[in-house]
Amino acid sequence: MDDQLAAAIGTRLRTARRARPLTLAETAGATGISVSTLSRLETGGRRATLEQLLPLADLYEVSLDELVGRAEPPRKQGDGRVIVPLTKEPGGLRAYKMTLPPRADDDDAAPQLRTHEGWEWMYVLSGRMRVLLAEHDLLLGKGEAVEFDTHVPHWFGAAGPAQVEVLTLFGPQGERVHVRARSRGQWG
Repeated sequence: MDDQLAAAIGTRLRTARRARPLTLAETAGATGISVSTLSRLETGGRRATLEQLLPLADLYEVSLDELVGRAEPPRKQGDGRVIVPLTKEPGGLRAYKMTLPPRADDDDAAPQLRTHEGWEWMYVLSGRMRVLLAEHDLLLGKGEAVEFDTHVPHWFGAAGPAQVEVLTLFGPQGERVHVRARSRGQWG
């Protein structure tokens, strides 16, 4: 591992720790790695070993690939969804491109709504997507977006016989997307 890679891993370790948020002392107490070693790892002054990275990844709830900077491969879900991670920094707001398979004509099963921690923002790149948010049933087309608290029972999928491409931002601890710019005439 060269010095540049050690520094990059250190930056990702610091970012992941702060995203929790944890102090160096709290991290040391939870992992058994000394504060001075953690500090040197985060500044790139010491090269990380697998024995150090494993408990840190577990504590920070990130993958080893995220900590060492390897791109995550697309993940194919059992229901045919393909999820491509777009962000490399561990923790915090995450971006993904999802491809949702077409809904089968003979699929009469009611979608199973679920809840979990977080906040989600979705933008339809192509196709038509159906989103169920508690008692609301929404149909979104290309260029339309939806955002919601994931504590609300929800489900989303293709609205018909064509696949859907979606850009999604997900905040695991409820981080929300903040729109700062507006087009002319909307500033009031």
